[in-house]
Amino acid sequence: MKLLKSLTFWIFAGFVFGVLFGYLFRESILPVANPAAAIFINSLKMIVMPIIIFSIASGILNIESGKELRKLGVKTFLYYVTTTTLAIITGQILVTLVKPGSNVTNLVSANVENIPAAEGSILDILIDIIPTNPISAMAEGNVIQVIFFMILFSLIIMRFQDKYRTFYNDFFQGGFNIMMEMVRWIIWLAPVGVFGIVAGIVAETGFDAIIGLMKYFFTVLGGLLFHAFVTLPVILSMFGGMNPWLHFKNMLLAIETAFFTSSSMATLPITMECVINNDKVEPKVANFVLPIGATVNMDGTALYEAVAVIFIAQAYGIELTFIQLIIVLLTTVLASIGAAAIPMAGFVMITIILKAVGLPLEGVGLVLAVDRLLDMVRTTVNVWSDSCGAVVVNNLSRKET
Repeated sequence: MKLLKSLTFWIFAGFVFGVLFGYLFRESILPVANPAAAIFINSLKMIVMPIIIFSIASGILNIESGKELRKLGVKTFLYYVTTTTLAIITGQILVTLVKPGSNVTNLVSANVENIPAAEGSILDILIDIIPTNPISAMAEGNVIQVIFFMILFSLIIMRFQDKYRTFYNDFFQGGFNIMMEMVRWIIWLAPVGVFGIVAGIVAETGFDAIIGLMKYFFTVLGGLLFHAFVTLPVILSMFGGMNPWLHFKNMLLAIETAFFTSSSMATLPITMECVINNDKVEPKVANFVLPIGATVNMDGTALYEAVAVIFIAQAYGIELTFIQLIIVLLTTVLASIGAAAIPMAGFVMITIILKAVGLPLEGVGLVLAVDRLLDMVRTTVNVWSDSCGAVVVNNLSRKET
């Protein structure tokens, strides 16, 4: 605990100095800030794919039977779909009541550059889950495809004779333990990484970028905070059997990392470390629930996308019908599944939703200025929801035994 407290202190110190140096030195700090940020983020990304491979395999192979795996999968799926849907509905209600888009109609001609439009349909995204080359998927960092392959790979191993299953179980469990030890080493780069990330943001955008979009910014922020501090704690108390404040303290290091890196996947190793060691969640549950959640369970991203699309419609003076709002809801649930767990990936997924309801793709230019700041918050909500899901699934599984 002393280790975590001291690390937390240095992470906040990195944040404070990042703001200070970024504001005072502006662009001249970038040659220092950018490499510092890159070293930390690249170190985390380096271990992401091995974590995915070892954790999913060890998690499934530690499950005693296919029946237990099915039960675990159903609980995980129901939690993720429920919380994502609640997040989207929260965002839709807020943006409809506040109407932040009515104040920015003068910005609808904003230029949009270098934003890749969504060319595929939702069906294409679902089909793309199946890798044509799993090795290539691993090399390219296609997390969804790797998860699919590793689940299938591990399920087949479960059908082997005991001696083969024991061999692979030991192999993947040993690999997972090694990666967890590497996490403990890398996390000490966090204060330097936080300094670089924050200094870079402040140096490049300053504090003026969000002035014209403050109403939209606080609408999204309000929705994210409501989901994080009301919806999820209620679910955690009712179904997880855990005090939300205690869970928050247990997850503090992962929450800080998610906020400063804006990456659920980069935070995954730390999330697993906190959930297993602090919350005492069974490793087989954490190893199954969290890697999938880091890709599929995007509560914060889904809420942000729903608010952003309705905000854009308001800015263009377009009144969305009830059917279109339902389409936004369903499309956002599916799009959040396809959103890769890397910084600003959910931003690109907005184009799919805009296309689904017939809004101009150029509208994404309206949210460019404040997206980076909101990305930090929504990623934190994503990770917070993943951790709550691990506790909930673990508690429900214990009740059945």
